[in-house]
Amino acid sequence: MASLFCQRALDVEPNNLQGLDMLGHICSELGDTQKAKGISFVQAEVYVSVIQIFLRAVELSPDEGHSKYMYLGQIHTGHEAVEYYTRGIQVLLAALDKQAQTTAHAGAAALPEEDPELPTAKDVCVAYCSIAEIYLADLCMVEGAGDKCREYIEKALQYHHDNPEALQLMASYLFSTERNQEGKECLLKSVGQWLPAQKVSAGSSKTEEDLQNEIPPYESRITTAKLLMESEEYEVWYLSGWVCYLQLEKAKEQQEREGREVAEEEKEEWKALKEAARSYLTNAKKLYSKLRCDDQPMLEHVEQLLGELGGEMTEGDEGEEADPNLDDDFEPCSDEEEDDDEADAPMEH
Repeated sequence: MASLFCQRALDVEPNNLQGLDMLGHICSELGDTQKAKGISFVQAEVYVSVIQIFLRAVELSPDEGHSKYMYLGQIHTGHEAVEYYTRGIQVLLAALDKQAQTTAHAGAAALPEEDPELPTAKDVCVAYCSIAEIYLADLCMVEGAGDKCREYIEKALQYHHDNPEALQLMASYLFSTERNQEGKECLLKSVGQWLPAQKVSAGSSKTEEDLQNEIPPYESRITTAKLLMESEEYEVWYLSGWVCYLQLEKAKEQQEREGREVAEEEKEEWKALKEAARSYLTNAKKLYSKLRCDDQPMLEHVEQLLGELGGEMTEGDEGEEADPNLDDDFEPCSDEEEDDDEADAPMEH
């Protein structure tokens, strides 16, 4: 319906920038990037091309509004994507300069209320991260790709020095260049920016939407878990178990909303998620004790989740068992031993 009314507005005024920008955003949300590359969407019997909409907005207003460039960057790949992101960053920086000049002339006493629609330094950081990710993936084989990747991550951190996604991206880069200890430090700093606050917020009266806005996107959190596994951090067991628990709860809620019987395939999937969650959380609890960690809220949450799932995983349980390396005879190595191990056995990727 939103798409229909946007199209009607554009029928009246074809060059209306607000209408073009809004329609582009709507269509991008309704379809995937593969469709956006060359297939039009059918919305209320109106064929709409996402790329054409944003390119029209660029033609009408090339120096204002950075979001259209960011969407075009997401839709395209390789050097084309880099070009769009770069242009968007130029528009962003110009807007930030203009804001700074306006603020300077207005004076502190006349500062307007914060406008969520205005661009911020964090937007610049995210844009630079998008370019860095391209050099980690699509353009990884281009000569000097590693240097370019690091350059753009460093630029991102200049504008938002404690951004979790930028720090995580730097960790990915460092792991890829076998600088594992630096990567581990960067990764833990990234997680430290949001996870402790998330644990506190989870027990507050904030809405689900507010909580989601305070943490990195889902895809980023999955990458966090993978990198933590590479760096062998104990908290990854907790995160992995929590993810499986949430997936299980979401699947059950959906089935209840639909008011239908549980299919056999769903039962098997639920059982697998439950066993995986129990296994991960059991390992988290064991390793928590062995490493003498000081994070009581996390331990309490682990025990709460295990209680809801049927208790700790034991050797007699079917399915995935807890890691035998974390049994009672497991002893953590000293920092010196860990450093020696890292030097002797580089991490595989």
